[in-house]
Amino acid sequence: MSLANPSALLWLLLVIPVVVFYILKIRLKRVPVSTVIFWRQIFDEKKPRSLWQRLRHLVSLLLQLLMVLLLAAALAEPFFSWETTSARRVILVIDNSAGMNATDVAPSRLGKAKEEALQVVAGLRDRDEMAIVTAGGQPRVACGLTGHHKTLREAVDAIPATDAPTSLTDAIASARRLAAEADGSGRETKVVVVTDGCAADAVKLAEGERTQFVTVGGKAANVGITKFQVRRSTIDPIGYEILIEVTNQSDEPSGDFRLAVALNGRPVDVKPLKLNPNQTWSEVIENTTADGGLLTAELVVKGEKDDQPYPDALAADNKAFAVLPKREPVPVHMHSPNGNLFLQKVLEANPLARLTTSREMPKEFPAGAVKVFHREVPAKLPPGQVLVVDPTNGCDLWKLGDVIQNPIVTQQDKESPLMAHVRLDNMLMPGAHKLTFTPTAGRPQVLAGTLGGDPVFTLIERPEGKVVVLTVSLDQADLPFRTAFPILVMNTLGQFTSTHGELREAIPTGGTAEVLLPQTGGEYVLKAPDGTTRPLPGNPGAKVTVGPFDRCGVWAVTSTAPGSAPLDEFAVNLMNKAESDLRPPEGLPANASATSAGLVSGFFGRPVWWYLTVIAFALAAVEWYLYQRRWIS
Repeated sequence: MSLANPSALLWLLLVIPVVVFYILKIRLKRVPVSTVIFWRQIFDEKKPRSLWQRLRHLVSLLLQLLMVLLLAAALAEPFFSWETTSARRVILVIDNSAGMNATDVAPSRLGKAKEEALQVVAGLRDRDEMAIVTAGGQPRVACGLTGHHKTLREAVDAIPATDAPTSLTDAIASARRLAAEADGSGRETKVVVVTDGCAADAVKLAEGERTQFVTVGGKAANVGITKFQVRRSTIDPIGYEILIEVTNQSDEPSGDFRLAVALNGRPVDVKPLKLNPNQTWSEVIENTTADGGLLTAELVVKGEKDDQPYPDALAADNKAFAVLPKREPVPVHMHSPNGNLFLQKVLEANPLARLTTSREMPKEFPAGAVKVFHREVPAKLPPGQVLVVDPTNGCDLWKLGDVIQNPIVTQQDKESPLMAHVRLDNMLMPGAHKLTFTPTAGRPQVLAGTLGGDPVFTLIERPEGKVVVLTVSLDQADLPFRTAFPILVMNTLGQFTSTHGELREAIPTGGTAEVLLPQTGGEYVLKAPDGTTRPLPGNPGAKVTVGPFDRCGVWAVTSTAPGSAPLDEFAVNLMNKAESDLRPPEGLPANASATSAGLVSGFFGRPVWWYLTVIAFALAAVEWYLYQRRWIS
């Protein structure tokens, strides 16, 4: 046996004052009394009559000396050589992914996993070391290698619940790297994984060398929203489309429930559903509004008073969020010397357009307005977004030529957003003029052209703004009577306002996003759905990466200035079929606890000093009992 702290044996010097206190006699105080008859009677009763009575005082002294000896030996931390050679290093992997929030076991799978992890910590032998790695989202080392039980227990208790997908494979790989680094110390290494087993390749991972699984939970049924996205319509200026998918991750049919969709708390649609085992239902829901805001989809059942959340084991995928971009009004100014009812009505039909008209060329145009010129074009096009229809004169971007003979459209750029849902091929465009573009126009993009190569519909990119030119005569052609004409104008206005088919994609948990910080506005923070904030690093005017988002809900980038509106918002949903499936694969140990897995050493795994301390306190209790019973003095 060896001592880890031999200097602690100096505490044995405490036996000197203990012996001294027992040798010293108490000096009696003289007090005059009226008679000593009663005192003599007591003295006669207490007079030693046997060897045991003479030794009562000595037994107490020996017990005190033995206690000092045991405590000093405990402080010296004695240990056997086999304790050093059999010391282990345990890498504990705790799965805190979204599926671990399932409540099929009390209080949850993560809560049960923490209980099992604490048992593993309590089962560490003296000189064992442990590290803790979490497997929810990006693997993270929650605690480095240490044998301090209190530090390990605090690290386990501090592991947060997340809605992030499991990263069990990466976490176990990190744990095995830590174990490999410990191989050089000569210690036994082991990777212990506490999880529900609902991960890809879980069975294969459990069969790995020096890897032991402790599983929590069972085959729980779950119905969840596995896809939820919204985007603005590519045709309707105020329309939007919702793509939604619901999956029954169960071996049994689901009960009757409803999918309730709402925008800013106002109902949008309700779908009654009942899904077969492993069935997936999906649909695209179309609606119209210029308002933006927060879209929510929730699985509900009819309760006694109101709709209640769907009662399955996992709540994270019973509700989903999406941010719908708001459509702002667009000022549009149309100049036409003689006017054109077709063009004017198409512009007025756009619910976002705030149209003003003029018959004389204005000296100034409304600020930020889209300029529409019919026939008459200024010599120099104004800055901003410009739509020119049937130009009758040239300008700084082109020279007007003769009328095109038999202008049949044979070329069409089908990839351009301006041509979405538009078919102009084989259409006759009478009255169209030839255009010769000047060097100022750069390299125009011809979206539709004739057989002879003459442009009919052209996009010109310039620093001051885009210019779209349609050379068709609205008075001679039948284009205004076709559906292609209003769609063409709507597409153009959509491109000018950069809101054509806009998609604010909902982000799956565990993902990240980029946001551009403004030049002014002070410091910015990332606000989580529960109200907690994280400071954002980065300089004003720079792009910063925010996330990873580990909770479902709406995250916001906001300024620390009071009363400031959010700079950007991100809808975050689980949207992970594998994570919503709470059924572990076949082949994993079912509910194998830390005790049954042999990871708890029990009472006899304590260090020697612990037993010495227990014996010392036991002797103190024995001495107190004997003294109270007057067996020793």
